[in-house]
Amino acid sequence: MLSDDIEWRVSEGLLPYPETLAEMEARAAAVREGRARELVWLLEHPPLYTAGTSAVAEDLIVPDRFPVYPVGRGGKYTYHGPGQRVGYLVLDLDRRGRDVRCFVHKLETWLIGALADLGVEAWIAEGRVGVWTEAHGREAKIGAIGVRVRRWVTLHGFSVNIAPDLSHFGGIVPCGLPDYPVTSLADLGKVAGVKQFDAALRSGFEAFLSGLGGACASPGADA
Repeated sequence: MLSDDIEWRVSEGLLPYPETLAEMEARAAAVREGRARELVWLLEHPPLYTAGTSAVAEDLIVPDRFPVYPVGRGGKYTYHGPGQRVGYLVLDLDRRGRDVRCFVHKLETWLIGALADLGVEAWIAEGRVGVWTEAHGREAKIGAIGVRVRRWVTLHGFSVNIAPDLSHFGGIVPCGLPDYPVTSLADLGKVAGVKQFDAALRSGFEAFLSGLGGACASPGADA
């Protein structure tokens, strides 16, 4: 199997952001140097906002609501918190095709497949990175993607809303898109938790890996 040499880690509880970020970055350096295996790390954080490299000050509506962490991933402001599955991917694109745009596209497709397994139709929206679905008669974002690639090793990854407090997104303009709401599996009436979502991710992981480095028509980006 392609994933035999990749660590699949699922952490319980709410992991503090600075320590998690430091561990992810250390792991990426070790992967680049051949001292560690690649990593898929699934976890949850306490409530916080992160500011990507394209974040603008006016998108932080309530600056004192939760801690705010500037990060090196692409994109603007996003929220992390309980009930949201965060996935950090430390993968070596030197081995899997040096195509960052294709990596983002395949990542989106992997998440869409996992959501489909849980009964949610989702899609990629032209010009808007991330994973989208319909909620209460409107197009809404259910999954965000923000990645960084350093020396062809990926960092950061994705977040998918399982059952977070959606009001927490009100302190920011999520991903700089004020005209679109966010939604979650719970908001859509789907009875599924992070463990069910993890299982759906795992079942599609081999297809995601095998697709890296292959044909890819998506423009891809960070958001």
